[in-house]
Amino acid sequence: MSNSILIVEDEIKLANLLADYFKLTEYQPQQIHHGDQVVSWVKANQPTVILLDIMLPGKDGITLCKEIRQFSNVPILMVTAKVDEDDRLLGLDLGADDYICKPFSPKEVVARVKAVLRRGQLNNVAIEPDLKLDQERLVVSFNHIEIALTSVEFQLLKPLANKPGRIFTREQLMQSMYSDDRIVNNRTIDSHIKKLRKKLADISQGQDLIQSVYGAGYRLVVESAPSA
Repeated sequence: MSNSILIVEDEIKLANLLADYFKLTEYQPQQIHHGDQVVSWVKANQPTVILLDIMLPGKDGITLCKEIRQFSNVPILMVTAKVDEDDRLLGLDLGADDYICKPFSPKEVVARVKAVLRRGQLNNVAIEPDLKLDQERLVVSFNHIEIALTSVEFQLLKPLANKPGRIFTREQLMQSMYSDDRIVNNRTIDSHIKKLRKKLADISQGQDLIQSVYGAGYRLVVESAPSA
């Protein structure tokens, strides 16, 4: 369904409130209140984006996110009243694009949805000509300006560049950097990120291409370099 927002929320009053706000935008809200109905509906209707509550009757949001990712890359924003960081990180591990914690402002939810969709549009039209990775030479280029990376830096950047805008947890980045299951602490990841940011800034006129997402991890956000 073109420009449809699927709101998966068992609190009907809250779902109706969100739907009312989305009706004021160019997106058409659809509602599902039970987890068991979600996967078949998504397969049949192909929504533009999904707001997915974690605590649902039937299948929970974490399970649904995992199942949807097996057949679709539709943007998914997890919605949760739980403050457990592990739940949020698990959702991101399974492929969620963002998460929103209750209580929230409906205006904030609309803004976050638009931001996720805007990142996806930028990814489709702007990123390919701007940022390129050369695996054989361990080189990254931005607007045709190159810089050499270490092997670890290159492996760290690769998943971020393959899915710009998506948040990667430190654990996911560790797995991409080291294939031998060595134990690496968060400070090691942060140290490599710091060095990688510096190198990317050197070739992108000072842009901070790798953004920290508090309590979640990192994501790559690429925009065209400003003209001189």
